[in-house]
Amino acid sequence: MPVLMMKPPILIAYLVKNKNSLLPELKSVWEANGYKSSGNWEEIFGKNLSTDEIFMAWYYAVFANELAKAGKAVYNLPMYVNAALNRPGRKPGEYPSAGPLPHIMDIWKAAAPFIDFLAPDFYNPDFKHWCDLYTRSSDPLFIAEIRLENGIDAKAFFAFGNYNCLSFSPFSIESTDHPQSEPIGKAYNILNQISHLITKYQPANAVKGFLIEKDSIQKDTLGNYILTVYHEYKMGWSPGSKESIWPLTGVLIIAVAPDEFYVAGTGIVITFAPTVKNKKAGFLSIDEGRFENEKWISGRRMNGDQDHQGRHVRIPANEYGIQHVKLYSY
Repeated sequence: MPVLMMKPPILIAYLVKNKNSLLPELKSVWEANGYKSSGNWEEIFGKNLSTDEIFMAWYYAVFANELAKAGKAVYNLPMYVNAALNRPGRKPGEYPSAGPLPHIMDIWKAAAPFIDFLAPDFYNPDFKHWCDLYTRSSDPLFIAEIRLENGIDAKAFFAFGNYNCLSFSPFSIESTDHPQSEPIGKAYNILNQISHLITKYQPANAVKGFLIEKDSIQKDTLGNYILTVYHEYKMGWSPGSKESIWPLTGVLIIAVAPDEFYVAGTGIVITFAPTVKNKKAGFLSIDEGRFENEKWISGRRMNGDQDHQGRHVRIPANEYGIQHVKLYSY
């Protein structure tokens, strides 16, 4: 039998060693054929399109690994491979197949140890779904390319806040004469200001991100509080709240102490409730401001309508800002 029709020993060893931690898509294909550890590709994975794609993925990855190995021998930089995402309901061959897609990431990991991370190209909806797939095995999220479209600013806040994202690169981001007035430019300005806080507090799991759609009401715990986050248009104060379609909004929240937070984003409202039962939360202060050379410079004190008489933190839709929040419980 030709060598190309035999299952590589390296892949067999990888499957056997990682049997209990394989991603479910590949594991289910292998399991359906009895977890065999010898034979040709079709004997191991079955005679189907999934096997064809697994076969292709192995040799694409082997080739990419050799390129990365040669490159690192000259200049030892992290290497990645990115993939156009498959569409729901499409079969292998009906999309750009065999790249480092979520359902065959284990094949790439086995064949390409010199590739440091596998990356998505985002031209699909359901941003969170695909980010979750790429980070299932504690892999870093490196977005090498993403469509430059409405909501890209909100997705950036969410990616860096929720996934400790390493890269967020909208396609053709330079195709504007006024980058500072573009939504993504405003978001990047905010993210650049707080990057030192993100990297400092991520290891302590003290950074959270939220991506908010029209009907989203999301909760999470950070510091001493349960946070509830929802769309600013739900207040009914903004003219856009009467529209049938609301802009995607997002926020990144950093707990620098159990009762102290920096909130950065656009178009959100946040309420706080103590994690201790039968207690309430109050705001000591909410200050709008900015960072210059990693130093916080306070601006407006957010009172009255800005915090709804002490009920919440709010950043209006289509506005971008950072607020320094201090709380107490009673």
